[in-house]
Amino acid sequence: MNIAEILEILMVVCFGFSWPMNVRKSYLARTTKGKSLGFLIMIIIGYICGIASKLIGGSYKWYVLFFYVLNLCMVLADVAMYVRNYRLDQQKK
Repeated sequence: MNIAEILEILMVVCFGFSWPMNVRKSYLARTTKGKSLGFLIMIIIGYICGIASKLIGGSYKWYVLFFYVLNLCMVLADVAMYVRNYRLDQQKK
């Protein structure tokens, strides 16, 4: 494992720790105020591109790919919270 791989793993792990906290915050907030669906979609596209690059490159490390997929799942969970909170916002009107 070289330094570039270690740094990539650290970057993905740091993002990985932040997403569950963000999903929890979205769940507790029960509103879309302060959230951006466009931002979440851009993050999803980024993770999909990262996963594709690992798969196409042919020499991916399973543990790096695992964290990319895990992070993608967390962002998708945050999108689900956004949809739920959007519906709650609509009910309040």
